[in-house]
Amino acid sequence: MVSVVLLQAKEKDEPMSKDKSEIIKLPEPAYKSNTLVEEALLERRSVRDYKDKPLTLAEVSQLLWAAQGITGSGGLRTAPSAGALYPLEVYIFIGNVKDLLGGIYKYRPHKHELGMVVKGDKRNELYRAALSQSSVRDAPVVIVFSAVYERTTVKYGERGIRYVHMEAGHAAQNIFLQSVSLDLGAVVIGAFYDDEVKKIMKMPDREQPLYIMPVGKK
Repeated sequence: MVSVVLLQAKEKDEPMSKDKSEIIKLPEPAYKSNTLVEEALLERRSVRDYKDKPLTLAEVSQLLWAAQGITGSGGLRTAPSAGALYPLEVYIFIGNVKDLLGGIYKYRPHKHELGMVVKGDKRNELYRAALSQSSVRDAPVVIVFSAVYERTTVKYGERGIRYVHMEAGHAAQNIFLQSVSLDLGAVVIGAFYDDEVKKIMKMPDREQPLYIMPVGKK
């Protein structure tokens, strides 16, 4: 079973409530595979239909690391960020993952761990908020990117909004390529009701949802 510990300290840019929150330590990601980057680029496709099979915690770990994992000193990450300001936040809806309870979790890249935000499988609610796109309902996991625009606009002004959107595209492509390496399928979704998504996820006011990415077995 997955080891669960109690979070004792606040992370940078993520204030904790008075209640201690459960966190899930993720397995160490792999840094090599048998898939060449050229092969991943060649095989990358939008996949909307998935087998009814669970993902493993190791696969979840690898996907999240590809999206925003730490790769260097000073907190450098897998996706480029204007001014290394990292405005993106990454959530994952867990519906069918071995040894992991259903719920909405937030990825904590500096410790490579998950913090539970909402208990219970919420894929059906997200499915309705995403204009009833079946891939959201059927995928074992759904990754959601949000952004805190102020982290970037404080330095770059209104131009920073464009930089945030560029960064979301970088991170999503990382997930696409990592999915190919794991023999998984993924698709990006931009059609959804922002306010409904925020409500389902109990997203802070300062965050804005940008991207929904269902991922599952092909």
